[in-house]
Amino acid sequence: MKSEEQFLAEYTDKDYERPSVAVDVALLSVMDDHPVALLIQRPEHPFAGAWQLPGAFIRMEESLDQAARRALEEKAGITDLYIEQLYTFGEVDRDPRTRVISVAYFALVDATRLKPSKEKACIARLEVPWKGETGGEVTAVFEGQRLEMAFDHAKILGMVIKRLRGKLRYAPIGYELLGETFTLHDLQRIHQAILGKKINKDSFRRRMLASGELEATGALKKGGKHRPAALYRHKKQKDA
Repeated sequence: MKSEEQFLAEYTDKDYERPSVAVDVALLSVMDDHPVALLIQRPEHPFAGAWQLPGAFIRMEESLDQAARRALEEKAGITDLYIEQLYTFGEVDRDPRTRVISVAYFALVDATRLKPSKEKACIARLEVPWKGETGGEVTAVFEGQRLEMAFDHAKILGMVIKRLRGKLRYAPIGYELLGETFTLHDLQRIHQAILGKKINKDSFRRRMLASGELEATGALKKGGKHRPAALYRHKKQKDA
């Protein structure tokens, strides 16, 4: 029997077909009480003129997470974000060029940091036609026009919304969509935008104040028609 070193020295993968592997990253925020995503218009076939998520093919020397962060930096001009692997999309015909498996990620960012870094990019509002965690595709709208989505990226965006709606019940992800300090009303609007429904103000305030996730700053948010509101920050958990 050959040793493992001999086996590996003689091993070849030419006898096996290899699909291409890519990452696609849904970069989400909330603007004007709606979830929004950064989209890029494709300059070439397939789906020339349609809109897609920032993405990239995996390089042999990088991990999936590294490829996702590279795609965000190269295509969206943004770094240092909360990023999470979402799902693997592997339908045989999802890309007409060849067999491409996409490992999808989502990243969350405060709206003040979300700006198109390329000429053919936009911040599109996401319209969700289903309630709760039903799931399905969503529609991307920019300047009143429905955008044609490339590949299965409308499905990927729908999966992100479904995931976020589920995670809001048990994970402190809403804070990633806010600045360093915020009011309880700001936080409630983030939750409402993701969930797609109104939330009872009093019960929401009680739940968040009892969560142990908030730290009062002692400062007030001034301006507007209403009285100044208390500002909070997210109390990040210390590593064990």
